[in-house]
Amino acid sequence: MNDQTVKCEVEKAVVRKLTLRLIPFLMFCYFIAYVDRVNIGFAALTMNKDIGLTATIFGFGATLFFVAYVLFEMPSNIAMEKFGARRWIARIMITWGIVGFLTAFITGPYSFGLSRFLLGAAEAGFFPGVILYLTQWFPKAYMARIVAVFMVAVPLSNFLGSPLSAILLKLDGFLDFRGWQWLLMLEALPAVIMGILTLFLLPSKPSEARWLTADQKDWLSNRLEAERLEREVKEREKGLAKEKTRGKIMAALTNKNVLLLAVIYMSISATSNTLSLWMPQILKSFHLTDMETGLLNMIPFGLGAVFMIFWGMRADKKAERIFSTAIPLAVTAISFAATLLTDSLTITLILLSLVLIGNFALKGPFWALTSETLSPAVLAAGIAAVNTLGHLGTGVLNFFVGVIREHTGSFPLALLPLSGMCVVGICLVFYIGRQNTKELERQQRVAALSS
Repeated sequence: MNDQTVKCEVEKAVVRKLTLRLIPFLMFCYFIAYVDRVNIGFAALTMNKDIGLTATIFGFGATLFFVAYVLFEMPSNIAMEKFGARRWIARIMITWGIVGFLTAFITGPYSFGLSRFLLGAAEAGFFPGVILYLTQWFPKAYMARIVAVFMVAVPLSNFLGSPLSAILLKLDGFLDFRGWQWLLMLEALPAVIMGILTLFLLPSKPSEARWLTADQKDWLSNRLEAERLEREVKEREKGLAKEKTRGKIMAALTNKNVLLLAVIYMSISATSNTLSLWMPQILKSFHLTDMETGLLNMIPFGLGAVFMIFWGMRADKKAERIFSTAIPLAVTAISFAATLLTDSLTITLILLSLVLIGNFALKGPFWALTSETLSPAVLAAGIAAVNTLGHLGTGVLNFFVGVIREHTGSFPLALLPLSGMCVVGICLVFYIGRQNTKELERQQRVAALSS
């Protein structure tokens, strides 16, 4: 067996171990995070009437979540670099679990708004922290599929959480609590439990992984270090080394690529978050029962989960990021716009399924594109900035969904701005692709002249 064959076998063994040891645990954590973020959408089926929330107030509360998310996410991700992944991710989960539990005791618009703001502050930093964490374990050739598998937790949270939430609503009156209160309390407790388990089960870095052999640790460390050095060389060639001397947050916020990627992600994040919060009410508007709403709500998210893995693997196999991101964005934009043309429950459900198939399919390729486009000097803060600024737009769009819905009575009209944002995202994806192609051609010319 030659050295190349041995290295290939070691690589396969390492990636397999990393995937089996880290991804299921992180997926379950993210599953819980997303359930706690969007279960207010199912609670709203009865909660809004109980505590006097209009569509506009509900949308504004969703916006407050993202305002807090924006304010606290980047500092949270920087803090994770200081304190380590294990402790910081555990802190995030325990905090949001407590806030989610206490949300069951809100009494009106003001306490609702406060609870959403506090939940956003508590959860801030979890997702970009995990993405950064994964870049410290997996070589870039595997990132699109790994991120896609990890992010399957998002559609799964709606796929499995929808019928669960519908069932918990049936506890209405038990021990004098409303069904929506039981829903919020019981779905928040796993976050606290998993946060505690994180302290004992999640290693902060490869050197702490007892389940890797010495040879496997050496291979992984050498591979990751080589990729880091390669990015630093490209960074120096592009004259970006000076960014290391700036504050990390400011460097990210003034980086052109970060800002462009953030606008793209705004369309991606707004689509999944808005539908997670509003789709139970969209389906309920067709005069369904709570259980029927829960069961039908599963379908688009279930299809999105399946296609997400397939598309992420395809993107890695072809080593292609631009069309793998742009094509699903186009499917999302067209399907959103087409909801204006129908008042049929069946066709609406098909179109919303296409929206989420496209939306979830592109997330793996998009984050792989992000990690490959940003320089090492801004990578950690840049990932957080893209996620944070993207969520800022998500919050604003959620608010407008509520306002348009309340003033027009139409959910398709309320969703139309999301279609427009996807079109903007498509244009920017191709712009980044052209920019990256020009840079690659420049590097090839330099290499040819130097040889």
